[in-house]
Formats: sequence, structure tokens, C-alpha cells
Amino acid sequence: MELVITVVLVALVFEYINGFHDTANSIATVVSTKVLTPRQAIVLAAFTNLIGALMGVAVAKTITSGLVESSYVSTHTVICALLGGIFWNLLTWWFGLPSSSTHAMVGGLVGAALASAHGSWSAIIWFKEKAGLPLWKADGLLPKVIIPMVTSPVVGLLVGFIVMSALYLLVFNWRPRTVTQTFGKLQIFSAAYMGWSHGQNDAQKTMGIIALALVAGTKAGDLTNAPEWLSFLKIETLGPKQDQIPIWIKCVCALTMAAGTAAGGWRIIKTLGHKMVKLQPVHGFAAETTAASVLAVAATLGMPVSTTHAITTSIMGVGTAKRFNAIQWSVVERILWAWVLTLPATAGVAYLLMRLAQGAGWAK
Repeated sequence: MELVITVVLVALVFEYINGFHDTANSIATVVSTKVLTPRQAIVLAAFTNLIGALMGVAVAKTITSGLVESSYVSTHTVICALLGGIFWNLLTWWFGLPSSSTHAMVGGLVGAALASAHGSWSAIIWFKEKAGLPLWKADGLLPKVIIPMVTSPVVGLLVGFIVMSALYLLVFNWRPRTVTQTFGKLQIFSAAYMGWSHGQNDAQKTMGIIALALVAGTKAGDLTNAPEWLSFLKIETLGPKQDQIPIWIKCVCALTMAAGTAAGGWRIIKTLGHKMVKLQPVHGFAAETTAASVLAVAATLGMPVSTTHAITTSIMGVGTAKRFNAIQWSVVERILWAWVLTLPATAGVAYLLMRLAQGAGWAK
């Protein structure tokens, strides 16, 4: 029982870190354009993250049953997966790099499951069709993570460029002061939209990982002797319906992410909002609207895509529409390296942690 509770607590630590690590994703632009103060922006992001986290569970269902075979998942597996993700999030936060918490968790889960299977790749669900549904709704690491990992940044870049170009045509004859005032007000709504979509996609990852751990703990008998007041921790199975994630998991994850968001993430805000490209309210509105739309569509499809990738490439697209050399490409290069390394790095750390646990006799 103690191990299961430890898993839940570690998952919530990850969610809290995810909140302050990814705060910049939803507020960097609105802070850098000076539409809102940092304090106002964090309050807005925390509230909208909370609302978004409670809406839908498609991404959570992907984490629980669409990436790795549940027979290879134990409470030890989940702990090692989370520790791998936490390590990478803290490392990239320290260096001010907007890496993906989503891919950190997925990489950790894949690496830990692979170690649980003693190196057998059968632990990983690469591609699995769903009967009666089109291929783009299939489960597996390839359709749910790897392909969206490539396509969502590209979509963010292109759509950001198109939206910003259209806005330039729209405001061509406007006075600069009118543009700033109008989009300063509109950016409050785009920042709220960004926070909502961030919560809808990102908070669900931890909902899924907690549910997965509780199912594994229940099957292994870890909760057999749990007192009656902890009976809510027992989850026998997770069926195909979207109401299978218990409401208490949704609420706890949503509140934890909101608390983490309120803690702030100023290192990454500085990178996104100031170092990469100089933004004005019209640019912030375009970038946030683009990124939030990408995230909302992905969440509906159950794809745990990176909020970081979406907003960063949207800012790049908006900056390129301004002028090509508006982007600080040396900063972009550092960000891209963090993206490329996230999945293999977290998978490697989680794999090693799981193997150490097996070697010490703590896990099978």
C-alpha cells in the first residue's frame, strides 16, 4: 500500500513541476508584450489550466492503455518513469530550455516498461488499429506520439506564419496605437485560451499515469490490506468509456497543476518571451491562438503533444512573418537539441532506474 501511495505522490510532484515548468507556455507572450503583469498572467494561467484539466480524458486514456502493454507495468515501473521525467524537467528548467514535459513522461514510461520486460520490445505498443475506426485514430507510440511530435511543431510554424501574415494585411492601415490597444485586449482572451488548452492536454498525462499505477497496484494485491477509507485507490480496470478516470484523480491533478503554475517559471519565460523574438500584442495574439488551437485538436484526438513545441514553433512562425532575421536562431538551435534528446534521455534514465531496482531486488 505504501508503494502505491508513493507512486501517487511522485506523480503529483511531476504534475507540480510540470505546472511551473510549463507556465511559460501559456503566459510568456502575454508577459513579454506587457499586456498583463507576471502576477496577473500567472493567476489567469492557473485558473484556465484548472478548467481545461477537468474537460475530457482522451489523452489520459492514451497514457493508460495506448502506449505500453499493461502486463509489463507495475508500481515500480511507474515510479521509475516519473523519476526519469522529473529529472529531465528539472535539468531543462535549470538551463531555461522549453523542453516537453509530455515527451519526458512518455519517454520515461517507455524506458521503464522496456526494462520491466527485460529488454523485450513487445512491451511497447507501436501501432494498434481500433476496430471500425480510421487509421488516424489508432493507438500506439507511432500514431499518438512520434508522428504528432513531428507534425504539431510544423503545423504551429506554418499556421503561425499564415495567421500573422493575415493580421498584417488586416491592420495595414491602422494606427500603431490602435493596433496595440486592440490586440492588447484580445490577447487576454488568447492567453486564457492557451491556458485552457494547456490544462486539457498536459494535466491529463498525470491523470493517466496515476490511474495506470492504481490498476497495477490493485492487480498486484498491493492494496489488499488497505483500510476502508482508502478503498477509493482501488481500480480494477480501465474500460473503453471516457468516464473511467475517477473524478478525484481529475480534481487532484488539476489542482496540483494549477498550484505549480502559480509558482511560476521565469527562466523559460525569459527564453520564450524575450530571447527568441521580440513580441508585441498582435504577435502574442497570433502565437497563442495558433498554439492553443493545435493543442485543443490534439487533445480531442487523444494525442499527448507538447505544449512547449506548439507555442515555441508558433512564436517562430509569427516572428518569421515579421521578418526572417527577427528570430534568434542560436536560441532556436538550443531548443531543438532539447527536443531531440527528450524522448531518448528520459527513456534511458527510466530504463536504468528500473534495472537498478531489479538488481537490488525491489522489482521483478
